[in-house]
Amino acid sequence: MCKSLSRAVEVASAEAMRELGSTFGKLLLRSGAGALCIAIEGELGAGKTTFVGGVMAAAGIAGPIRSPTYTLIEPYEAAGRQIYHVDLYRLIQADEVEALGVRDLLTPSSILLIEWPSRAAKRIPPADIRIDMAYAPAPQAGRQVQFAAGSPAGTELLKQFLR
Repeated sequence: MCKSLSRAVEVASAEAMRELGSTFGKLLLRSGAGALCIAIEGELGAGKTTFVGGVMAAAGIAGPIRSPTYTLIEPYEAAGRQIYHVDLYRLIQADEVEALGVRDLLTPSSILLIEWPSRAAKRIPPADIRIDMAYAPAPQAGRQVQFAAGSPAGTELLKQFLR
């Protein structure tokens, strides 16, 4: 069992969310941790896909990143890693995730970025890092982003990220 590390970050705008994702992505790509599963939860419009877009920009993937709401999984290859953007929003039942083969995607050089992981009801790999996004309470604008480590690799990544 790892000692859990958790921290909240305030994000004022979509541009700031993308930059946060880019900073996080650079760290992910430099990590020698092997396979990583990043679970990203939050309400519609909270910034999940914008954050993933920042991660992808850090990997050198140009252009807008759209949520794979209908395709469910979008594969990318960059910086010697396989990166899978997974969106489970449209799942009706948690057992539908088994047919997607998400567990099979977790190879030594892969990074899984999973939006709406709660829809899978623990049928996906355990998250090394969980990211929860929420609208900031009024009268503030922006978002609150909570990072929590779920593994020793996740703890090490967050220590570096949150310095």
